[in-house]
Amino acid sequence: MLKSLLIANRGEIACRIIETCKRLGVRTVAVYSDADVYARHVAMADEAVHIGASPATESYLQAGRIIEAAKVSGAEAIHPGYGFLSENADFAEAVAKAGLIWVGPTAATIRSMGLKDEAKRIAEEAGVPVLPGYRGEAQDAATLEGEAERIGYPLLIKAVAGGGGRGIRLVARKEDLAGELESAVREAKSSFGDGRVMLEKLVEQPRHIEVQVFGDSHGDAVHLYERDCSLQRRRQKVVEEAPAPGMPEDVRAAMTGAAVDLAKAVGYQGAGTVEFIVDGTRPLAKDTFFFLEMNTRLQVEHPVTELITGTDLVEWQLRVASGEKLPLKQGDIPLNGHAIEARICAEDPADNFRPGAGRLYAFNLGNVERLSESSAGAPADALDGDLTLYRLDSGFGAGDTVPAVYDSMIAKAIVKSWDRESAIDALSESLGESIIAGIPSNVGFLKRCLDHPVFRGGEHHVNWIAEEIDALTQAKTDIREAAGRLVAHALLTDTGDTPFDQKDGWRLNAPAHRSIRLKLDGEIADIAVDARDPVMEIMPAISITDHSFAVAVDGDTVLVDIPDYEAEAEAIAGGDKVSAPMPGKVIDLRVQPGDEVTKDQTLAVMEAMKMEHSLKAPRDGIVKAVGASVGEQVAEGVMLVELEEV
Repeated sequence: MLKSLLIANRGEIACRIIETCKRLGVRTVAVYSDADVYARHVAMADEAVHIGASPATESYLQAGRIIEAAKVSGAEAIHPGYGFLSENADFAEAVAKAGLIWVGPTAATIRSMGLKDEAKRIAEEAGVPVLPGYRGEAQDAATLEGEAERIGYPLLIKAVAGGGGRGIRLVARKEDLAGELESAVREAKSSFGDGRVMLEKLVEQPRHIEVQVFGDSHGDAVHLYERDCSLQRRRQKVVEEAPAPGMPEDVRAAMTGAAVDLAKAVGYQGAGTVEFIVDGTRPLAKDTFFFLEMNTRLQVEHPVTELITGTDLVEWQLRVASGEKLPLKQGDIPLNGHAIEARICAEDPADNFRPGAGRLYAFNLGNVERLSESSAGAPADALDGDLTLYRLDSGFGAGDTVPAVYDSMIAKAIVKSWDRESAIDALSESLGESIIAGIPSNVGFLKRCLDHPVFRGGEHHVNWIAEEIDALTQAKTDIREAAGRLVAHALLTDTGDTPFDQKDGWRLNAPAHRSIRLKLDGEIADIAVDARDPVMEIMPAISITDHSFAVAVDGDTVLVDIPDYEAEAEAIAGGDKVSAPMPGKVIDLRVQPGDEVTKDQTLAVMEAMKMEHSLKAPRDGIVKAVGASVGEQVAEGVMLVELEEV
């Protein structure tokens, strides 16, 4: 077994790898950029090495700096995680040339599977079913037009070196081919430095089913069953589950067998995923699935496989990289229960999934947060079919700051239960109790996906979210009012036994009336509370400041603020503190402690409600303290600058 490992990644996958290493007694080295100085993976590792500025191109994509960090720290191996350089054959080759162990398949295997046309040629030779298409070297317009006619419309144009949904165009009719070709080639050149494309027959209601494979350096290869990743948005996975719903045993045998055949054909070592596109217009059968591509790394969704098989795939990776044989033979790998995973992202579904960043004032994922035993591998009792297990893989916690320069995924909530329905129920319940405040999140969107009868029935496909996008992204119109009523009830609770302590809304010669003015997500609202009906539905709520609360309603978090009239009056009179007038992002700080300022001088600039707000000094003074940093998302009432007498 390896003695020391550098993780060339960040966030939840770095934390997840570190936890397995801790269990195995492997020393860990983290790398970090300027944006991740205080990141969780840095704190968890035994050692951490700074590798550059915040943009990934200046840090996590700097292969030379990562290899140098491994040498300086004495690490003997590098684990790339996923994303960044994980499928970069040149990096894998450079790691080996530096005398380090690469935790992954060989550079030659990465190259052969990295080019979609070459991968499909190898798959065909291995007897794996492949969709009709064109994968030739000729790239002139006449050849591509002729091949498109042969394949038939609709079809897909795909970048040969593509990935992540880039370089793909749908062509519904002949007249659209030329324009879509030009667009696809341009994006492929920009994204991958390779403008070559291939054509492929379109499956109009596709399902995405993939098989986890594992190989070792002794010539053995196995599968760990399949995962269904059909719930996608713009070709990016949203929810994943294992095993695939509605999978007959004979089709499972055919699909997993084809995946293992491909792995053996390329001498695969380590963790890999063979992805298949499935015709969703028909029940699963041996002639409904076709090879799509092979991902030569650990997948984001690997936890669902771990939970149904009782394995730790990172441990398997480390053992294979150490030259050991696979821990289990094919016949010894169990399949038990059903697991489902939801990707928690810092994004606003109601605003076209706009990414968000800033400080996490609250971060609680319900049962997943409370009952998760570990975020590294499966618990020892994962194969107990009577248990519902919860797992949280995350690189963040309350108080952490989510940078704006990386992928928006901040956590994965995973549940395993005895069947699919129970697993969905458990995950949906946890998402409904989740509170994420300070940044936007997609939790409410995920819950609506899980609760939809189409998903519950296993009838969804890759394009389903796009078809139901309005219903899935728009939160219920009454959630703000419900959150406001909850806080109003708490604030209007009686505080004592005397008549003057009662908050029952009594009025002379008029019906009782209780109301309070609050801000709901920054909008003023007068909330009336019926004194005769003080009982209301219990919803999760967290106090952020003395006058700011986060309330969860079916997964959507509402920020409820008590207007700070005292602070406003103090500001008018010339107070000492300049506070955020509403939730927003600090985009400029023009002072630092010790600076002398004059009345009406701009001290900070915030971006909120899609507008910029200049915050000015209420009086002359000296800056005593600065309570935020540029780029930070702050709640209403947070002190930004504090003054003292000159």
